Amino acid sequence: MNRIRLGPVVQVCWYVNDIESAMRRWIDEQGVGPFYIHRHMALQNVVYRGQPSEVDFDLAIAHSGGIQIELIQQHDDRPSVFRELFPGPAEGFHHICYIVDDLQEAIAHFERLNQPLCLSARLGPIDFAYSDTRAGIGCLTELVSRRPEVEAIFKMVADAAIDWDGKDPIRAL
Repeated sequence: MNRIRLGPVVQVCWYVNDIESAMRRWIDEQGVGPFYIHRHMALQNVVYRGQPSEVDFDLAIAHSGGIQIELIQQHDDRPSVFRELFPGPAEGFHHICYIVDDLQEAIAHFERLNQPLCLSARLGPIDFAYSDTRAGIGCLTELVSRRPEVEAIFKMVADAAIDWDGKDPIRAL
């Protein structure tokens, strides 16, 4: 079998129904923060299960040790990688994430394992995709193209968590 080095898992994500409450739980119960939130993400070139698509969602990220914690809340009822796993009021663990040097190679790797691409999209200059790896590991896998913009955001969030004093726990991204 051809193996690929994806690098370390850099993020774990939970799908939630109320992102404000979820951030507060992580802050108050787990001591994780500060969270950076981006409301109503404006994605481009969204393709979900082979069809052009759109989705309205908020995303919040914080850092804990060597890993980023992501929370996502979808605001509409359109089919998506979020609603597919968590229809209606359900919520829970959604995906792990890698930053990859070659997005197409990473997608092809999972397709060879019969773990197909389920979403591809762009956020500004950043291309990313989700592969349906539930059969292998029980969740989706997000693949993000390595770009200076991605690494800068991850570093900013990680740096903010170092010696965080609990002040300004929720910040705009």
